[in-house]
Amino acid sequence: MPSPADIANELVTLRDFWRYAISRFRAAELSFGHGTTTAVDDAAFLLLDSLDLPIDLLDPFLDARLTLAERTLLAERIEARVTTRKPSAYLTGRSYIQGIRFFVDERVIVPRSFIGEILFSEYSGEEDSLFLPDPYSVESAVDICTGSGCLAILAARFFPNAEVDAVDLSPDALEVARKNVAAHDLEGRINLFQGDLFAPLKGRKYDFIITNPPYVDHEEMAVLPEEYQREPAMALDGGPDGLDLVRTLLAEAPKHLNPGGGMICEIGTGRELLEEEFPDLEFFWLDTEESQGEVFWITADALGVKKPKKK
Repeated sequence: MPSPADIANELVTLRDFWRYAISRFRAAELSFGHGTTTAVDDAAFLLLDSLDLPIDLLDPFLDARLTLAERTLLAERIEARVTTRKPSAYLTGRSYIQGIRFFVDERVIVPRSFIGEILFSEYSGEEDSLFLPDPYSVESAVDICTGSGCLAILAARFFPNAEVDAVDLSPDALEVARKNVAAHDLEGRINLFQGDLFAPLKGRKYDFIITNPPYVDHEEMAVLPEEYQREPAMALDGGPDGLDLVRTLLAEAPKHLNPGGGMICEIGTGRELLEEEFPDLEFFWLDTEESQGEVFWITADALGVKKPKKK
């Protein structure tokens, strides 16, 4: 196999490197799912983001001749993607949700929550959401298991009147979140807390709870592809059936919800188990282009948090 230095000398254009990367990724049988789903898309992301080019705009640059320094960087990162099997986002240090950039490293999972897509689809159009609250009415929000802080940052974006709290058990993850909060100039609106779920919030109540907790079950944890094993296990492991933290969230959320509020939660593939265990709870399941029944919205009222009766 040619060395990265040899590749840097042989290949000239972005098209050359894209073709080469696709071939290497397919031959190595890499796994995807950290913002991309195929070797073609992953190669494009790795190359474009490494060159600080728009990650959704490949064609105009395909025949651009690259400098030796650029060619060397791309050759080294293609080799690293294959030999280390790290997700491409870890190699570039950046990940994106709907075009919004976040810093990432191996202290956090690579952001890929379906909740981000849902927030954009429900709050970026001209029509009001059919189930989520009016964004201007939300005055307090919290992101539980915040990781990189990406969903807390999106909450601050979509809820302009809200103060946003963000919680994670991992101090290392919170360092990454702190860097992202600063990069988005949101230090004055997002408060970071270290602790287990709602524990550090000391009775605070919210109009909107966002949570993407660990939800991978132990059977799946045992066979995760190497790319996923590069992520923090504590951010993935949801217990024997994947729902340990979801159960706790459902039990604790009523203590932290204002009347009229609600919680949006991503749970992976545990819908059938959850509905069987909680037959009396009214879950509103939200689909995206790539998921069905992996995210639910549940109102404070459905969790037993009632508005006070008028006298």
